[in-house]
Amino acid sequence: MSRNQDAVEAHRDTQALLAVLDAADEMPSAIRLRARSYELLSLVPDSTVVDVGCGAGRAVAELAERGVHAVGVDPGPSMLAAARERWPGAEFREAGAENLPFADGSVRGYRADKVFHVLQEPGRAVAEARRVLAPGGRIVLVGQDWDAIVIDSDDAALTRTIVHARADLLGTPRAGRQYRGLLLDGGFDDVAVEVHTIVYTDSAMLSLVTRLVEPACTSGAVDRDQADAWLAEQRRRAEAGRFLIAIPFFVAAASA
Repeated sequence: MSRNQDAVEAHRDTQALLAVLDAADEMPSAIRLRARSYELLSLVPDSTVVDVGCGAGRAVAELAERGVHAVGVDPGPSMLAAARERWPGAEFREAGAENLPFADGSVRGYRADKVFHVLQEPGRAVAEARRVLAPGGRIVLVGQDWDAIVIDSDDAALTRTIVHARADLLGTPRAGRQYRGLLLDGGFDDVAVEVHTIVYTDSAMLSLVTRLVEPACTSGAVDRDQADAWLAEQRRRAEAGRFLIAIPFFVAAASA
């Protein structure tokens, strides 16, 4: 495959992921969850708040509307390009969670949403958050527990296999339930944890189950016939108004 073809495929993959994220982010429950994360940051007007793993930048724009200097950080050039196109007035920088482009104690708020599960060593990201946060600064972590995703299906055993197989392909799939321990180990104070479950029933979210089963199939956890049969059942459920996925999101907040 040529470089041009690689670039086209990467762009196509990014656009497909953005379509899924946009649909999920626009749900009322997701809007409420983001608002809760901003509330837990205890925003100080004109202070600097970093959104780590900012993706297409929605939270950066929403934080800026709340009167802070919001900076989005993401390691993916394609995501940052989408963010800059969508929010041309916002500030974005290319960097990973383990190596942030900020001086010690220079930010007042740190937010990471759906980020830690892809990291191999989330403790390093927590240490970096502690470094850049000013004394009394706030950290808020938001993320799903990939092992605890609930999907209504006629084949419960196969569904469990798919969910766990997809989780096992991630860096730290159970990061959400580990947030409290990570923050305590990182020297943070006043650590508090909440769980918010988001329920998806709209057929537009069928792409979520596809993004679960295809990696499970590629890994060999399920065969192609099993994957196709499971997806066909989920499509039938969607057509009949019986589609349901419930995902628990952990929200942890603490002070530096």
